[in-house]
Amino acid sequence: MPDIRIRDLTMEYSSGGLMVRPFDHFELDLQTGDLALLLGASGCGKTTLLSMLASILTPTAGSIKVGDTEVTQLKGAELARYRRETVGVVFQGFNLIPSLTATENITVAMRFAGVDKKRARDRAEELLTMVGLEERMHHRPGKLSGGQQQRVAIARALALDPPLIVADEPTASLDYMQVDGVIRILRELAAPGRVVVIATHDDRLLPLADRVVELTPRHADETRPPERVELAAGQVLFRQGDPGDLVYEVDAGHIEIVQELADGGETVLALVDAGKYFGELAPMFGLRRSATARAGAGGPAVVTGYTMRDFRARRGEVAPSG
Repeated sequence: MPDIRIRDLTMEYSSGGLMVRPFDHFELDLQTGDLALLLGASGCGKTTLLSMLASILTPTAGSIKVGDTEVTQLKGAELARYRRETVGVVFQGFNLIPSLTATENITVAMRFAGVDKKRARDRAEELLTMVGLEERMHHRPGKLSGGQQQRVAIARALALDPPLIVADEPTASLDYMQVDGVIRILRELAAPGRVVVIATHDDRLLPLADRVVELTPRHADETRPPERVELAAGQVLFRQGDPGDLVYEVDAGHIEIVQELADGGETVLALVDAGKYFGELAPMFGLRRSATARAGAGGPAVVTGYTMRDFRARRGEVAPSG
């Protein structure tokens, strides 16, 4: 416990009146002992996925199983028990209570869970020793460095010995001097009986990972043969929220670029005619598609998709590969 199985996961929400779909039929398996890194551009859904694993957010559709527990079906007391006993959360901003000492920041969470005072204090001191803060137990957050505060936050997440730890950018606020101890602790946490899932931009964590999950992989340096696509009138080429690896040129007809609204409506952003191109931002920056592309209602369209490197070579921006 636990193996994590995510199946057919879809998440939709409204942002500024637009429909955002960071996950569309997403699937993932993680095994006990794994340290998994979630990589991707800002806004790709890393924090959203952590929040769904922690049952802070509920997906629109799909299944998340942690061990034998179907997380998406939890309610009431079972949901509270899962959040308290199964998952520990390490926040990017530490989220320590400024007026409490390192020990008290851990014991208060345990006392809220019904642990008696002595046992909670003993456990807090044990955890702070484990993360190398035995000399800082009685210091408040304001007297601790960023790395020390993050280690307190990790110790707090471990207070009830949860089998799942989720950490959101745990090294983002740390300099290179502070990050070493945090990285070592995170690696040691991933052991049989526990899974650690980390959302990060930090390449320093890559050598430690058992699994690297690219939520929006970049394709800027790829090269492969062009892909010609014939579309019937109104046929969709890609949808808003899809990952994107190609830039498209319109060979015939025209393409409508449409944004889906949260109320089910849509707005047409542009009509792309023959000889023009669209869809370059997703492969260039590792983003998901910000709009839907489809053939215009007036007739069929033909487009050709190129990798970003090949597209630039066609336009003389880079030397052709090979």
